[in-house]
Parts: sequence; structure tokens; C-alpha cells
Amino acid sequence: MNSYVILISGRGSNMQALLEARLPGQCVAVISNRPEAAGLAWAASRGVPTRVVDHRQYPSREAFDTALAEAIERVGGELVLLAGFMRILTPDFVAHFAGRLINIHPSLLPAFPGLHTHEAALAAGVRVHGCTVHFVTPALDCGPIIIQAAVPVLAGDTPDALAARVLRQEHIIYPQAARAVLEGRCRLVDGRVVWDDDATSADLALRVPA
Repeated sequence: MNSYVILISGRGSNMQALLEARLPGQCVAVISNRPEAAGLAWAASRGVPTRVVDHRQYPSREAFDTALAEAIERVGGELVLLAGFMRILTPDFVAHFAGRLINIHPSLLPAFPGLHTHEAALAAGVRVHGCTVHFVTPALDCGPIIIQAAVPVLAGDTPDALAARVLRQEHIIYPQAARAVLEGRCRLVDGRVVWDDDATSADLALRVPA
């Protein structure tokens, strides 16, 4: 793949990490469903084209997703990277970009899908938490896993403290996963993640920081 689009809804810290990683190919646009998203100004200041497809301007989720897909196609985006994009995508949208749609989620999936993952992890008393990069499928936060990173849950942790520790790992593993897919070393085949090099897969599959 030679081009990618990043979708955001807010400040886009993972977008920043992706762009600063100087991934292969070209970021042809950063697109937000919110015109007030702070990440748009950051991307524009780095010379990255930006677009807004405001979900509030469409009568249904299906109509919005159709407009979003058209915007991605117009700029020539091959790989679509969700970076804090706070919309549940329709099955038709996901099917259209199957194998080319990636998300990062702040938990060790399949544990704690959905929102408020850090609060849920603390409430459950888990000793290890983390983040996951995965291909997107119609089932929410259930797509095939590319890379994960684990962090310890410390005594006295708050949701904010745990979130900050996890976010540091998100900024590391998301560019790694995106690079692998853009370079063709990792892809989705028959619903499974396939790597060209099993050794590389083993090295990247789980990051456990010291």
C-alpha cells in the first residue's frame, strides 16, 4: 500500500505518533467527524491535508458512513487508520475497507471492549492491562489482533494514571503495526492475521516494556 488516511475525533495523539513515525507511503488526509477536533490544526500545521465529514450533517449512520467512504476514496486512501475516531462504523463501511481498516483500543482485547476500559480494568482487579492494534470487523473491538502491549497495574493506580501508562505504549505499537501493513509484511487473510516472517510476528506480537 502506498497511501493512508487517519480518522480522528479529537486531539489525535495517536495520529501525531503515526505521522511522526514517518511511515512508508503518504498520508493523503486526516479526516475528522468533528470540525472542532484539535488534531486537525496540528495535522495542517505539518502540511498534511485535512477534511471534515461532520456526522451531525447526515440523517443516519449509513448516510454518514457513505459520505466518509467517498471522502476516503476521493483522496486515494488505501489504508484507513482509526486514531481516536469515536464512531461505530456500519457493516457496509467495514466490508468496503476489509483488510485495510485498523484500530487501536486501550485494553488487552478481548478483555474490556468498548468505553471506560481503564476504570473497568481497575474495577476488575486485573494485574496487567494494555492496548491492542487490530483489524476492524463488524463486531465492536473484536477484530483479528496485530500487536498488543502490556503494562502492569500498580498499587494506588487511578484511571488517569493507568491511561497515561497505556497511552505511551499505544504511541509505540500503532506505528509498528501500521508500518507492517503498509509494507505488506502483515495482512488479513480469511479472517486471520498473516505475517510474512514468523520471527517478526513473534517479536512484535506482544510488547512488555521494562
